[in-house]
Amino acid sequence: MDELAPLSGDDSRRAAKARLRFLTAEPVPPRDVRPPILASWLRARRMNLPADRIALPYIADPDPDLPLTRSARPVLQRLHEHLAGQPISVILTDKNGLVLRRLTADARLSNHLDKVHLAPGFSYAERYAGTNGIGTALEGGGPMHVFGHEHFAEDLEDLACAGVPIKHPVTGKTVGAIDLTCWRKDAGSLLIALAKTTAEQIRAALVTDSSARELALLQAYLQSNRRSGDMVLAIDEDLLLMNAKAQQNLDAADQQAVLAYAAELLARGSTEPISTELPTGSRVRISCRPVEAGGQPVGGVIHVVAQTVELGKAVAGNRPPPRPGLPGVVGRSAPWLGSGREVDNAYRAGQWVVLSGEPGVGKVALARAAHQQNSPAGSCHVIDAAAAGDTFGPDLAAELADEAVQALVIRHADRLDAAGLDELVGVLYGVRERRPSNPPWVAITLSEDGANDPELGDLLALFPLTVEVPPLRHHVEDVRELVPFFLAQLSHGDLTCSPEAMHQLLRSAWPGNTAELYQVLTQVVQHRRRAGTIVPADLPARLQAISRRSLSQLESLERDAIIRSLVDNDGNKGRAAQSLGMSRASIYRKIHAYGI
Repeated sequence: MDELAPLSGDDSRRAAKARLRFLTAEPVPPRDVRPPILASWLRARRMNLPADRIALPYIADPDPDLPLTRSARPVLQRLHEHLAGQPISVILTDKNGLVLRRLTADARLSNHLDKVHLAPGFSYAERYAGTNGIGTALEGGGPMHVFGHEHFAEDLEDLACAGVPIKHPVTGKTVGAIDLTCWRKDAGSLLIALAKTTAEQIRAALVTDSSARELALLQAYLQSNRRSGDMVLAIDEDLLLMNAKAQQNLDAADQQAVLAYAAELLARGSTEPISTELPTGSRVRISCRPVEAGGQPVGGVIHVVAQTVELGKAVAGNRPPPRPGLPGVVGRSAPWLGSGREVDNAYRAGQWVVLSGEPGVGKVALARAAHQQNSPAGSCHVIDAAAAGDTFGPDLAAELADEAVQALVIRHADRLDAAGLDELVGVLYGVRERRPSNPPWVAITLSEDGANDPELGDLLALFPLTVEVPPLRHHVEDVRELVPFFLAQLSHGDLTCSPEAMHQLLRSAWPGNTAELYQVLTQVVQHRRRAGTIVPADLPARLQAISRRSLSQLESLERDAIIRSLVDNDGNKGRAAQSLGMSRASIYRKIHAYGI
């Protein structure tokens, strides 16, 4: 068959018979179906997609202000006007097949597309919809047309569609797709040509939209690179620039950690450098300067300077080489691994530590894991200061006097009243005097803002190091490992999570962090499914239709910074925007985009 021509009547009948033979596991003659279509059918079979219906995930409010959407808007509108009265629908999707816009002049076709969910908010990725012009074009990375019976799902057999991926003009990455859909009987050979032309016009529009931003970032990067012998990186939503020194000295894990720290600095609007230890064990100082174009932030330039440890500093000078992740804790993201390594290093150095962060992030888990890593045969006790009674001081002193106790974790230390804090400080000073040669390792946990509480000054003076444990939304990719880890505990290995359910879990903001994820899975196991595979319908209602797209780590940090600023300014958006260094229009747009 001609790869670019619509199917003739005979070809269409052969395709219908070939599809039926394929679905009944009979041999399919190669001449009866095009190779790209057969390859797509095979992928759909491996994913166990239903052929008799179409079931798609839905996002209630896709982001309306993507650079792709802005650039494509006039192109799509012009094409829609040229096709006035024609039964052809013009469809724009993001890189994951999520429909962002649909323009259809024909009412009958529009109603049919609604029935098959080819509408904004639904994803036509191949892993959900099977063989189709959008998903199969994105999967193959090139133009693709699918006519009638070539669709895997029979709900789509009356349609013909031509999809073309849209490539970013600078990075070359796929940022979305353009699709033209019509009735099968109306399909013509110009459908794919028109889709290609439209994709190229959108690509040209992206150049105009992005060139100013990327030029500003490139100029800032080149200036920094010329003036400095440091490791220099530059980032925005689509670009990552890195000089030769950074490429030579930062492996993949270190690069991820540097980018994570830089994202946090950008979100906070901080230009103060931070010193930290990277996953490979090298210590560096990281600073990040925001770059603007037209008064709007477009990214940042990062400087990374290697730090040498002074020999006179016993803690750092005697530090053993870094080791792998801590035992019993799950996750491979740079922010999570970085927190674990800091706690592990503190334990090995005998350094008392404050673990700060939101409830449920895993502060106690990290402390226990550091103890298990370094003293697996020793005893680690956990005391909850929130439940402190009249005997809190004497009980704590007895714990610390027992030389069998090698590690002690005191939870919720910031919930103690003034008398309780005085008792705690006195007991901790006392144990240092009584056990100077073999003191226990002590960690305390505080809420996110506890480390800034002036009433804790005397207590914090005993703890030279504070480790901030990131919220789950800042390393949400770790959900992929946490879910099977928790399910193995809850169901003894008899339960797994489907890709569709995992997709929904990854889209949640998880305000209760890892503890909330565990509670959700516990609820599923107790009330919905105890064996087999978890599907989206098994999840609590609030997780079955997340209203926002998945956020990157930088976007998640920015969202949190906006929320904090709104709270600090009593909800006044103008003052919040001013404190964040952004325009009023920007903060309104981001409030909508992030669902604040």
